[in-house]
Amino acid sequence: MTVDLSFQPRYECATCQTRCDGRSKTAYVFADDVQLSEASERWMIERLRRLLACHVEKTPAEAHGLPDLAIKREHNLIARVEVKVQTRAFMKVASFLPSGNLLPYETVALNLSDLERYFRLHESENIPIFVVWHVKRPCIGDEYWGNTLAELALLYKKYGNRRRFQRASTQSDYVAGIHKGVTVNYHFSLRELKPLKEVEAMITQLVFGQ
Repeated sequence: MTVDLSFQPRYECATCQTRCDGRSKTAYVFADDVQLSEASERWMIERLRRLLACHVEKTPAEAHGLPDLAIKREHNLIARVEVKVQTRAFMKVASFLPSGNLLPYETVALNLSDLERYFRLHESENIPIFVVWHVKRPCIGDEYWGNTLAELALLYKKYGNRRRFQRASTQSDYVAGIHKGVTVNYHFSLRELKPLKEVEAMITQLVFGQ
């Protein structure tokens, strides 16, 4: 199922038969999040390899701070892609971030520290970065949405802290004594993103247009 985000009125969460409970999870299982992310990364790698017929590789684990995927042509880095997975909706987004212009089922998030680090990376190396969300929700279906980091930067500049939210830490955020859970997120709306085919078209133009 694909939801048309352009029509009014948009989806009403109160009518959902499998409504999100609106409560923060008490346990954030880091290993489960990693497993979901890695599966989506593998799917994107294979899809982009077939589409572009060029080298698409997962960023090595030791290369800390870089987006998940690198697209290369003849050993030249063409673009980077960050892949995120979103399942639960942020049901209280309108009350917690009232001036963010966000609706629950349309909202996706990115670790704020990652987002700001990618801004700095893009500025330093001038290589295009794409952020793609794998969204799995009953109201949306199982779809991929994304945009360029440049477009997300414009939204970040427009909304500032009005889309920033910090949740409380829990014991499950810690793995072997190290805090790995994401507690500060920055939020975007699917209305501000593009379906995967449009993102792929932009990447294709980037690869073959040079």
